[in-house]
Amino acid sequence: MIDSAGGATPRAKDDMTDQSPVTQAAVKPVPTLPDAQTVTEVQHYTDRLFRFRTTRPQSLRFRSGEFVMIGLMGDPDPATGKQKPLLRAYSIASPSWDDELEFYSIKVPDGPLTSRLQHIQPGEQIILRPKPVGTLVHDALLPGKRLWLFATGTGFAPFASIIRDPETYERFDEIIVTHTCREVAELTYSREMIEGLRQDELMQELLGAGLDKLRYYPTTTREESARMGRITTLIETGEVFRDLGVAPFDPAVDRGMVCGSLPFNLDIKALLEGAGLREGANSEPAEFVVEKAFVG
Repeated sequence: MIDSAGGATPRAKDDMTDQSPVTQAAVKPVPTLPDAQTVTEVQHYTDRLFRFRTTRPQSLRFRSGEFVMIGLMGDPDPATGKQKPLLRAYSIASPSWDDELEFYSIKVPDGPLTSRLQHIQPGEQIILRPKPVGTLVHDALLPGKRLWLFATGTGFAPFASIIRDPETYERFDEIIVTHTCREVAELTYSREMIEGLRQDELMQELLGAGLDKLRYYPTTTREESARMGRITTLIETGEVFRDLGVAPFDPAVDRGMVCGSLPFNLDIKALLEGAGLREGANSEPAEFVVEKAFVG
């Protein structure tokens, strides 16, 4: 389950969500877990969502949009007393040039991992297996003019990496982020991220004179907001295209990345294929890609 998964001048810390309280670490303890990394910052958005940052292994190289396995040690076996790592796939939300790693997670009260992970504090450690993989990468797409990033919930995590990658703006003339959640507060991470990019001097050069190369289309399905409805419905009715002033999907122009719940992924895939776009992969690039590892 992915709860969240270069080339710019590195910065010591990339925190686009500084409008809310954060907890930061002052000391890095000696690693004691296998593949241990130290938590440096934690920020909670709602009773269901939080993000955290960790140190980055010096050997870790990844492409924006990929994910890694992270976790904690499980409870001791009643019979043997031995512990095994409890790992899940998490998209890396930070860009590839960042000297730390960022993750965006859901909180599941009875989840084997997230029930414990949500309580982590700066200075504590997590397990991180430095072997990134994933399909939400530029290499899996053919060249195009407009990139659509379709996300629900924590599915925005890999796109938080992609929209901070200068390569994204070199490859495409326009990037449209659609993020659908139940409530307005659940959009805070993506909203603050994009607001922060528009205020960043280095990013402004990539976003163009009107800062309109990166466009944001948030919607809610439960709480009333400026824009209501499932993105799939808004695509079917054509409302999203009218709102943004762009033509419907065109295989010659549009490329897409999809990350959300399994039903959402299948619905978006069907809409894209209905418009003539083909699903791609690292081994065979095409017009859109879907993160199959995301299930929640």
